[in-house]
Amino acid sequence: MIWAECLNTLRHELSDNVFTMWIRPLHAEERDNALVLLAPNHYWTRYIQEHHLDQIRYLVNKASAGRISEVHIQVDSRPGEIISQAAEPANVAPTNEAINGEGRERKVAVEADSSKNPPVQKKRQLNPQFTFALFVEGRSNQMAAETCRRVLTQLGESQHNPLFLYGPTGLGKTHLMHAVGNALLQAKPNARVIYMTSENFVQDFVSALQRGKIDEFKQNCRSLDLLLVDDIHLLTGKASLVEFFHTFNALLDESKQIILTSDRYPKELTELDPRLVSRFSWGLSVGVEPPDLETRIEILLKKAESNGIELPRNCALFIAQQVVANVRELEGALNKVVAISRFKGTSIDLEVVRESLKDVLAIRARTMSIDNIQRVVSEFFRIPLKELIGPKRTRIYARPRQIAMGLARELTNDSFPDIGEAFGGRDHSTVMHACEKVRELCQSDPAFNEDYQNLLRLLQS
Repeated sequence: MIWAECLNTLRHELSDNVFTMWIRPLHAEERDNALVLLAPNHYWTRYIQEHHLDQIRYLVNKASAGRISEVHIQVDSRPGEIISQAAEPANVAPTNEAINGEGRERKVAVEADSSKNPPVQKKRQLNPQFTFALFVEGRSNQMAAETCRRVLTQLGESQHNPLFLYGPTGLGKTHLMHAVGNALLQAKPNARVIYMTSENFVQDFVSALQRGKIDEFKQNCRSLDLLLVDDIHLLTGKASLVEFFHTFNALLDESKQIILTSDRYPKELTELDPRLVSRFSWGLSVGVEPPDLETRIEILLKKAESNGIELPRNCALFIAQQVVANVRELEGALNKVVAISRFKGTSIDLEVVRESLKDVLAIRARTMSIDNIQRVVSEFFRIPLKELIGPKRTRIYARPRQIAMGLARELTNDSFPDIGEAFGGRDHSTVMHACEKVRELCQSDPAFNEDYQNLLRLLQS
C-alpha cells in the first residue's frame, strides 16, 4: 500500500516523538487519484499542513510513480480508534519546531502541590525544546527575548505585567512564551504554570460549565504563578470573555505574571472588549519582526545541528534567501531538503536544495520582479507609478523610490545597474546609495522600518 510505504520512510526521516505523536495515528484512503489523510481534529490537520504535507506529497508521488498527484488532509468525523487515541493527553512534545517555531500543540504545563491546589483539568506539557538556549536571536527579536529573560527575574512586577508579545505568525512568540515557563519550572519546580491558547481557555470554560465545575475552573486559573495565553486575539464568547477578564484582574491583583501573544498590537484588537484591550496595554508590549537574512541562516544552521543534519553554510544561505516570510516556512523548507537528500541517498548540496525548492523558486521568479515591487510600493504609498520611477526628487516620491530600490536589491537577483535601469535609467551608484539609506533608516527610524517590514510581508505573502 502506498501509505504504508510512505510511513516506513517517514519513520526514518522524522524523530520518534514526531512520528509517534503526529504521523502514525493518521489513516489514509485513496479517492480518485488522490490520497486523503484522516486526522482526529482541526489542530492535527493544521499541524500536518504546516510542517509535513509537502514532504508527504513528495513521498506519495514517488511511491505511486506519479499516479497519485494530490494529497489532502481532513478531520475524520467517524468514531473509532483514531478519535480515542487523539483524546489522550500527549506525554511527549514534537521536536521539529525546536528553533523559534511557533507551534500550536495546545499544551499546559502544571507543577503543583496537589495537597494545596486542585489539579488543572487538562494536564499537558510545555514543549521542552522551546528554551532560551535554542532560540536564535537577531535584531528582529532581540528585545522580545531580553524582555522575557528579565521577566523571570522580576516576575509579576507592574512594568512588564502583562507582557504582550505581538507580530505575524511563525516568528517565535510561542517559543519565547514556553521558554519563560520552562525556565521558571526549572528554577522553582513547584511553581504553578499554565500554557494554553485562547481557544483552549474557551473550551475548558465551556466544559467546566457543562460539568458543573466552574468553581474548580476559576480556582485553577486564579491560583497560578504564571499564565501563558497564546493567540489572545482569537478569544471569543461573551461569557468566556467575562471570565477571562476576571481571571486577568485576579492574577494582576496578586502580582502574578501574565504573558500573552497576538498577531497585532493591543490597540488594534478592535473585536475584543475595550476593557480587556485597555488592560493588555497596562504592562509592556513588544513586537517580534520577521528575521533578517543573517538570523534566518543561523536558525537553519542551529536547527540542522540540533537534529544531527550536516547543512553546508552556502546551502543555508540559499534557503534563507529564498524563504523569508517566517520561521515555520524555513523549517518546512529544511525538512523538504533533508527528505529529498535522504531519498536520493546523497549529502545536502546546492543541487539538492534547488531541486527541493523548485516550487518556491518558480513562485518567487513570478512574484519577485522589479515591476511587481514597483507596483506594490506605489499602491502602498498611494503615489502614481510613473512618479515612483520618474525624475522628481521631492521627498514624497524620493523616499518610496529608495524603499523600492532596497526591496528590489533584497528580494531579487538583479544587479545595481539592472535596478537603476528599471528606475528611469539611474546609474548604479544611485541605487547603492538608496540601499544604504534604507538600511540606515530601518535601524534609526521605527516608523520607516515598520513601513519597510510591512512591504516585505506584502511581497512575500
